[in-house]
Amino acid sequence: MNRKILTLAICSMALVGCGNCSSKVSPIPLVFERGIKSMDAPHRPQEPKLPLPYIEEHVSYDNLEAEVTLSGTLTLPISEGPFPIVVLIAGSGPIDRDETVFGHKPFLVLADYLTRQGIAVLRFDKRGCGKSTGNYDKATTQDFSDDVLAGIAYIKSRKEVNANQIGLIGHSEGGIIAPMVAVKSKDVAFVVLMAGTGVSGEEILYEQNALIRRAAGETEYTINQSRKFQEQMVALVKGELDPQIVAEQLQEIAKNYVATLPETQEKVTLESLESQAARVKTNVEWFRYYLTLDPFIALKQMRVPALVLNGELDLQVSSKQNLPVISKALEESGNKNFTIIELPKLNHFFQTCEIGSIAEYAKIEETLSPSVLNLITEWILERVVQDKENSED
Repeated sequence: MNRKILTLAICSMALVGCGNCSSKVSPIPLVFERGIKSMDAPHRPQEPKLPLPYIEEHVSYDNLEAEVTLSGTLTLPISEGPFPIVVLIAGSGPIDRDETVFGHKPFLVLADYLTRQGIAVLRFDKRGCGKSTGNYDKATTQDFSDDVLAGIAYIKSRKEVNANQIGLIGHSEGGIIAPMVAVKSKDVAFVVLMAGTGVSGEEILYEQNALIRRAAGETEYTINQSRKFQEQMVALVKGELDPQIVAEQLQEIAKNYVATLPETQEKVTLESLESQAARVKTNVEWFRYYLTLDPFIALKQMRVPALVLNGELDLQVSSKQNLPVISKALEESGNKNFTIIELPKLNHFFQTCEIGSIAEYAKIEETLSPSVLNLITEWILERVVQDKENSED
């Protein structure tokens, strides 16, 4: 039996980072993870350079029920197959197949590393993003999980892939989706959760807001005032179905909140809140679903081998808030093979960092800690070898 909660010593090799953010703290720090643009291309040493020592194929497949065509990239080792394969599931926001955020491409780096080690990888643009069709703004976490199921159906049709060794790697919201899919599909052989959550989106939002503001040096008074604002915002989104009314009332709540702030903060805060209100209006269906979704339900039913990772300095998905809950859920499921690890000095995107601040993401050259890349790869290969030995017996 392999059930562990560990604190793992990670080599501090400053190489990589991610995100869409300024150094200002947003009054509503949602989990949206958009990219940023820069006049000067940032140094990203982990991104692969041509020629690639593996096959890279651009593919597409359908979610027939949703009438959506997903576009992605399949990478296959050159050696003789069939190969174990993982599907990469991105975090929240309109994310492309590389999970491009803050000038980084975490899924490009992860797919490259895994494929070089003999593991095939499918990564894809979310519906309505990149080359995938569909309407992102109307999709919920459940819809995104259905798109992952369509990807599994597709890779089962590929002769290069071992259909008994299909795994999922989910980051952030992808870490919520992976257990949902693993419970629904008998084809999933193992799961890796990177900054996945164990509590509701509403609880994540409150804790995230406090941690980010505290790291930025804000007072407990402003943190508490922000919490009151968020509680009003959450109650509105959960109770009002009309997006236009949600946006209008959010603006009113924002003005009342700004009135509690020092004059020097009023203008920039109000502008930020109005921008957030417009975003919530656009994605209100996703946001409402996310706030009330309880990841514990799927985790409690998931019995496939699981590797659960969380950065010690993750301010978006707190390890202290989520890892004990995930552990409890997996124990109650009767899962006999899971490992939970809190990784020192790593942030939400598994970069080696100083304090975990969002402002650090784009500045860090490292895209993914080399130790994390190695940890995930070795864990998957160990599962694959065990599965092969068991099938031969």
